Amino acid sequence: MNKEPMITIRNLTMRLGGRDVLHNVNLEIGRGETLVVMGLSGVGKSTLLKCMTGLLKPANGTIIIEGKDITKLKPAELNELRKNIGMVFQSPALFDSLTVGENVAFGLREHTRLPEEEIQRIVAEKLAIVDLEGMESLFPSQLSGGMQKRASLARTITTNPEVILYDEPTTGLDPIMSNVINELIMYLQKEFSVTSVVVTHDLESAFKIGNQIAMLYEAVIVEKGSPEEIKKSENPVVKQFITGSALGPIKV
Repeated sequence: MNKEPMITIRNLTMRLGGRDVLHNVNLEIGRGETLVVMGLSGVGKSTLLKCMTGLLKPANGTIIIEGKDITKLKPAELNELRKNIGMVFQSPALFDSLTVGENVAFGLREHTRLPEEEIQRIVAEKLAIVDLEGMESLFPSQLSGGMQKRASLARTITTNPEVILYDEPTTGLDPIMSNVINELIMYLQKEFSVTSVVVTHDLESAFKIGNQIAMLYEAVIVEKGSPEEIKKSENPVVKQFITGSALGPIKV
């Protein structure tokens, strides 16, 4: 795996409602690497992803993606960079009135001038990757929750993004379907060298898919390391989180 940095975050501080949601966050994600950001609900994990897409402007710090500091880009430059960044939301975010095929093709029709024949070929190819081959004519309401998540992922990868950001991708899924999503994340990394940032509080997923895991607590990264290093951590916050103990510094 090429460890050349694809994403570098330095001294990132984000304030919402008069308080720091993120404080002096520093992260480096190698090209083709998967970083998992774990932590309690509401600690700023999703806010971090929004900063990385330029949807939120931080109070301080830099976010460098492919050598460009997105905090300093003009809107047109940011939109151009976003074409290389895919986003998988907690909910599938499919259009109910469109078929699966139309949903997956949506970005291609909106942002490219590809001929319809080529669009249909790409849609079929991406649906096959997520094991939804031949389901173009179905509507989202005809799919299970897990299938909707996979259709959403197919839509995300139509433009072959080099970076994919996942916001709680296995939330609401049963253990089998969660594992299907995890396997797809790992497949995209292995086959296409996709750089991924996955926000989750699902420990089983985190330890399976992550090359590096960062623990976010009270607006700061309290520890970062490989899955094995995190499992062996002596940090009381990390230990309490991964054991699920009611006793420790984390108060609920």
